[in-house]
Amino acid sequence: MTYESALKKLKENGQEHVLHYYNDLSAREQEALLAQIEETDFSMLTTKEKEAGKTLSRGRIEPLEALQLDAIREKDAYYRGIGLKALKEGKVGAVLLAGGMGTRLGSDDPKGMYDIGLTKHVYIFQRIMENTMDVVRECGAWIPFFVMTSDKNHDATTRFFEEHDYFGYPKEEILFFKQDMAPASDYNGKVYMESPCKMSTSPNGNGGWYISMNRAGITDLIHKKGIEWLNIFAVDNVLQRIADPVFVGAVLDTGSDVGSKVVRKASPDERVGVMCLEDGKPSIVEYYELSDEMRVAKNEKGEYAYNYGVILNYLFNVKALERIMDQNLPLHVVEKKIAHIDADGNEVHPEAPNGYKYEQLVLDMIHELDTCLPFEVVREKEFAPIKNREGVDSVDTARELLKKNGYEL
Repeated sequence: MTYESALKKLKENGQEHVLHYYNDLSAREQEALLAQIEETDFSMLTTKEKEAGKTLSRGRIEPLEALQLDAIREKDAYYRGIGLKALKEGKVGAVLLAGGMGTRLGSDDPKGMYDIGLTKHVYIFQRIMENTMDVVRECGAWIPFFVMTSDKNHDATTRFFEEHDYFGYPKEEILFFKQDMAPASDYNGKVYMESPCKMSTSPNGNGGWYISMNRAGITDLIHKKGIEWLNIFAVDNVLQRIADPVFVGAVLDTGSDVGSKVVRKASPDERVGVMCLEDGKPSIVEYYELSDEMRVAKNEKGEYAYNYGVILNYLFNVKALERIMDQNLPLHVVEKKIAHIDADGNEVHPEAPNGYKYEQLVLDMIHELDTCLPFEVVREKEFAPIKNREGVDSVDTARELLKKNGYEL
């Protein structure tokens, strides 16, 4: 992109200030800034202030029945056979969402690099890859593995995998790609500058993973390989099963557009999103959107009606994804503290929110689809999230669950 074309794009979006320091930059810095301007979608910054932080209006919410453990166990061999066949034929790919940093764990590294070992090194990335290897050994075939990084952690992540010999996985079966970044703005929709040669950005949310894959050219590879299903999952759950044959088989057998692994809520008030129907289509209702009446509502079996929390482990049908890719997913505007430089080039680290970040969420992708299969898993065997350094869903709670499942730390 040339300076002239960059200026034209910025003027069209009211962001000319991005080039304020251009003449003071080195040739390399100028090139980097022009490239960032070319890649950036500024259209989201037209969102008005009154829309920020606003809860999107919801339709009619109703319970969505899950495939429960007893029913899964009864058909385990049947579902497993379907799933293993699909895996052996290369029809299932795995997508690790690993764009985050370990800041809340007290680390400046990518979250997946965090070491949870006690007597030896046990990295979060290592646990993910070892879990995947369990299924590889069962099906006798390598599962195409895609790792979504971010602008902030891509180099460190790829270097870490290389240094650890990809944790026993073939290098050619792992493909890294960067998540698209969204500009962060002040309350007037003006993008902040992180430095004189870089706009302040943040990942475009967990709903931006497939768009990011497409822009990286990976969807062409998916078609070439004959991949029909993509299992996406978050980096922080060190017990989750990846490309689980029984899960794959159940989703395929029911003809669902997407499957979602779920766990029974620990209590009606647990702070997790739950599967539901919204205006007759699958959706996820956040814990703070559940009314007191909905929290305690029970079905004809006497069980809580909204009882299955999502763990961010989904199996999407590729054709279904392609049908919704051009849909304009709702944009979630979140008020945040955004570090930046001021007009004089001084660094600013705000103590209170000073602008907006813009995200798309996977729950909106699910709501665009026609069918979803909530698939129950045993909480203690498949759900050990590491979100905090201590307390609930922490390093310590994950360690305890790993030890209970026979893993040496």
